[in-house]
Amino acid sequence: MSSADPSVADQQRRYREFLDLMPLTIALAGLPTSDIGKYYTEEQMETRVFALRHAYKMARQFARDQISR
Repeated sequence: MSSADPSVADQQRRYREFLDLMPLTIALAGLPTSDIGKYYTEEQMETRVFALRHAYKMARQFARDQISR
């Protein structure tokens, strides 16, 4: 085993956690989907990323609170 194995395992765990929380994150963010053929501006995408980032933090905290009960 190399010394990089624990960091790879940790990265894989965090990625799995991220994927598991995506449905809740998207629901919490409450962002509408775009219409077919309609594209967002760079500013609109930044705003959506901001909302997703904060929703992810809330989803993660919610999951941790529920697990620790």
